[in-house]
Amino acid sequence: MKKKVTKAIFPVAGLGTRFLPATKSVPKEIMTLVDRPLIQYAIDEARAAGITDFIFVTSKGKSALEDYFDRSPELESTLRKSGKDKLLETLKQTYMESGAIAYIRQHKALGLGHAVWCARRLVGDEPFAVILPDDVIAADKPCLQQMVEGYAETGGCMVAAMEVPYEKASSYGVLDIKDDMGTIVSTKGMVEKPKAEDAPSNLAVIGRYILTPSVMKNLGKIDRGAGGELQLTDAIAMELQENREVYGYRFRGQRYDCGSKAGFLQATVAYGLARDDLRDEFSQFLDEMMALQKAAQ
Repeated sequence: MKKKVTKAIFPVAGLGTRFLPATKSVPKEIMTLVDRPLIQYAIDEARAAGITDFIFVTSKGKSALEDYFDRSPELESTLRKSGKDKLLETLKQTYMESGAIAYIRQHKALGLGHAVWCARRLVGDEPFAVILPDDVIAADKPCLQQMVEGYAETGGCMVAAMEVPYEKASSYGVLDIKDDMGTIVSTKGMVEKPKAEDAPSNLAVIGRYILTPSVMKNLGKIDRGAGGELQLTDAIAMELQENREVYGYRFRGQRYDCGSKAGFLQATVAYGLARDDLRDEFSQFLDEMMALQKAAQ
């Protein structure tokens, strides 16, 4: 019987250098997309998928991230006295129950694989999810929830995957497909950032994973790979070498790379237009901006 996935690792130790100088004092994960920080989108997605144990792999300078999930009695009291019950309910969604959240320090920046490996003692002998908050996915059914439902059928390891142009394959880990079953594909290999002409497919891995405990053991065995870092892709590929299954899951939804400035701006526009309370005023502004831009050309 397959164990349920109830634990998720959130690797949030990165310095966010692409967003300097903002990230000099503000962790990238609490930068705001409309009116919620990136990490809140990741937490909400995990909760929808049945995650109950949240493991954050952090680094020095991330105290603001930890404070975000704490209670704020003074703010609660002010909102309550002001009769702002709706805002009070919104605030409560940011709280994490005592014991539901744990913080692990990654003392050296040795890559995603190393960040995941840092959480090995908290994961134990259970399957676990990995969520990269930089990848924000707009979907009717949250991406990880889709994957958990797929995992219930397949077991093994599962990675979120999406079609990309071949010329962009070098920015991703790419799946070597064994059997394409539509939403789910079985794989025979994974190639990290291949050249366009060498890519085995255009099905790229993005920041959602469901992994077996053996992947954690693999991370303890493998050598550093590309860039002198411990690569999560290498540890997952090791599963295939040992004849265990790795699946790709073609999720339904739109992914935004909020680790890049352009992707963050795209997500801001998309999420802003999706909001009933913002759509009319915001779309009018965008129309006026486009008209001005055309007139200036």
